[in-house]
Amino acid sequence: MLKSIGILLTLIISLLGKNTISAQAVPTFGPEIKVTISGLTFDAMEPFISPDGNTFFFNSLNAGGNTNIYYALKENDSTFTFMGLVDGCYDPSPEHLDGVAAMDKDNHFFWISLRNYPFVFENLFSGWYSDGAVTDISRVYGDFYIYEPGWLIMDATINYEGDLLYFNNAYFNNCLFGMPCDASIGVAEKINDTTFAKLWNSETLFANVNDTNYIVYAPQVTEDGLELYFTRILNGTVNSEICISTRANINDAWSLPTVIYANLGFVPEAATPTTDKKIIYYHQKEETGIFHIYMRYREIADNIQEHGLQPIVFSPNPVVDDLYLQSLLQQGENKIEIFNMQGNSVLQFSNCNPCSVSTLASGVYVLSVTHNGVKKQTLFMKK
Repeated sequence: MLKSIGILLTLIISLLGKNTISAQAVPTFGPEIKVTISGLTFDAMEPFISPDGNTFFFNSLNAGGNTNIYYALKENDSTFTFMGLVDGCYDPSPEHLDGVAAMDKDNHFFWISLRNYPFVFENLFSGWYSDGAVTDISRVYGDFYIYEPGWLIMDATINYEGDLLYFNNAYFNNCLFGMPCDASIGVAEKINDTTFAKLWNSETLFANVNDTNYIVYAPQVTEDGLELYFTRILNGTVNSEICISTRANINDAWSLPTVIYANLGFVPEAATPTTDKKIIYYHQKEETGIFHIYMRYREIADNIQEHGLQPIVFSPNPVVDDLYLQSLLQQGENKIEIFNMQGNSVLQFSNCNPCSVSTLASGVYVLSVTHNGVKKQTLFMKK
């Protein structure tokens, strides 16, 4: 209960401090299922499922020293057959680290490597994947690196089309528990196969995500570009949270995050969605201390579009007088209700557009919309 209150308070504080934008519905997921990788006898972390859904990439324990990228082939959603190392990514030098695989629809493959770091700051690599091997390997260049001691790219992923690179700048300097002292997410656009340029509005797009109270890392983006999965850890703790931020279209900033899973002491991290968005995979530690991969199915009942109700897209936020609902009202009755943060209903409407909220006192409220028995809720701020 206390954790739920803390998450809500964090969300409210963020709303009060930022000019938030409208976003699409936040998905929910079913119970956790442990993934079997037949033949694997060691830790599996940082999962990535190929765009065609048939190849499962992951790395060994990412705890300093001899981390490698492996792959497995799909038998079914929760069962894969271990195949071995991804050829071309292996670094034979002592205490090496190669991990965090990602790939676009054309098999352009990306991963993080610390080979020759810090003598060479560009620690993101790419090549072309086929049948268990990566060829034509090159470092990835661009202005998204921070060329100062201690900074590196800790995580990165490529979008489905291969034209946007989501990167994670992280600063290490003997900070608590060996974790980064600072970490945030940004985005860069493709110039050519080995060069990306940071988007001019990258900071704005991730303003709601890069909360300075947290270490933010492990980005993954859905094929449609409307859902961002990432992990965050509250500063001074080791308590990881798998989060999602959404947006109504690909030009919008990402919404305030929603925590979709946390498990104190077991470090769930690095959620990655399938191309059809029906499954997320992530890693998590067991009581034995070994990291395994887990999965969850998206709950279709909570996919609000399948029930005739479009995502809640509204403006302005904050609002003074009238709240406008965009692309939401459907045929039949739509019940719109507003609740205060104590859970009390303070306004009720039927098919209003705009909905007058001028009588409300300043503060944060819950906007609830119900159509055909399906309810969706989001927060807004009244000035």
